[in-house]
Amino acid sequence: MNTSKITPGKSFSQEMIVTHKDTAAAHGSGKLEVFATPALVCLMENTALKCLKGILNDQEDTVGVFIDVKHVKATGVGKKVGCRATIGEVDGRRIRFAIEAWDEVDSIAVAVHDRVIIDPERFMKKIE
Repeated sequence: MNTSKITPGKSFSQEMIVTHKDTAAAHGSGKLEVFATPALVCLMENTALKCLKGILNDQEDTVGVFIDVKHVKATGVGKKVGCRATIGEVDGRRIRFAIEAWDEVDSIAVAVHDRVIIDPERFMKKIE
């Protein structure tokens, strides 16, 4: 494991359009047709994962081990949502991200997310 290429400040951003499958009603986390917190968390983790693309070697992957999310604003179906993950610190195998999300009007969420570098083969053997 060589973490020298994982540098604080590196970021990745992506956008999506909220669809019915992304709503609280569809996720079972509420009854409303608004962007669900579980869908937001998935977008945040995926953005952090994509921030590491091309950095890890073929025998490495990461798993999410911590996320602290503050979801402060509802976003309706058909609205665009953006998300940016920025590497904040690297401590051994742990990578901490600062993540922000916004819709077409304003900030909708912030998070701190930790991912840990793993050997996928060893990891899967442990859970068998």
